[in-house]
Amino acid sequence: MIPSSALRLRSEEEASRLPPLLARAEHLAGTVLLGDHGRRRAGLGDDFWQYRPAQHGDSRRMIDHRRSARGDAQFVREREWQIAQSVMMWVDQGASMRFSSAPDTIPTKADRARVLGLATAILLVRGGERVGLTGTALPPQRGNAQILRLADAFSQDSAVEYAPPEHRAMIPHARAFFVSDFLGDMTDVRLALTKAADRGVRGVLLQVLDPIEEDFPFSGRTIFESVGGSVVHETLKAGDLRGRYIERLARRRDELTQLCAATGWQMGHHHTSQSAQSALLWIYRALDGGTQ
Repeated sequence: MIPSSALRLRSEEEASRLPPLLARAEHLAGTVLLGDHGRRRAGLGDDFWQYRPAQHGDSRRMIDHRRSARGDAQFVREREWQIAQSVMMWVDQGASMRFSSAPDTIPTKADRARVLGLATAILLVRGGERVGLTGTALPPQRGNAQILRLADAFSQDSAVEYAPPEHRAMIPHARAFFVSDFLGDMTDVRLALTKAADRGVRGVLLQVLDPIEEDFPFSGRTIFESVGGSVVHETLKAGDLRGRYIERLARRRDELTQLCAATGWQMGHHHTSQSAQSALLWIYRALDGGTQ
């Protein structure tokens, strides 16, 4: 049995991380103004949505004769989409995400990814949709209680250097959102997106990088060490590595872009020095079927 004092200390440590994350995500979500028709689309439901011209294949029962009587064309009365979609999320909790080149001014990649993930979930839940995690730990659900569960899940760190995306229990024809630096092995990323595509799942992939990872402003003697400590490399001429590093980073980005194109996903890029609000707007519109 865990001593009560130790259990209380652990509980306080976990709880201390949760409120700030939730508060920041709520604030960020609040900057995105959703109108009364924020996520409406045509489909099944009880409320009138719009009239549209009748098309080949429409049932005669769908035709609104009162509206059609006003002219020569026939019109169909469409109703508001009211079946909540399921959105599955994967936020990378690996050690590589806990990097920041300037901790006093730039958040870690993990911090930005968690805030964006939770803020996205808040917006989706407010829109009446179900949100959860990929895998079996937290299936998509609605409500504020689910937001609290997501906040708790996003506050957990993983011991592995590069965490693989979870690809189990993909709900057919749902949507998904993956956020990571995507600097690890691509095998699991390919597997996840391929399995998603096989089940009709379309989604959004956001690569989050620290600006120093894009610029590589190193020269002279430099020791490179991964956050998890599994990789250490020392060089006397770091500047000589810049060209090869930039080339490999570009290849990785092209690989991710091609994978998304092949599986029907959208890909975005974000630096931790950039505005979180602009990233959230892009994520939200991309999940709703918008373009980059």
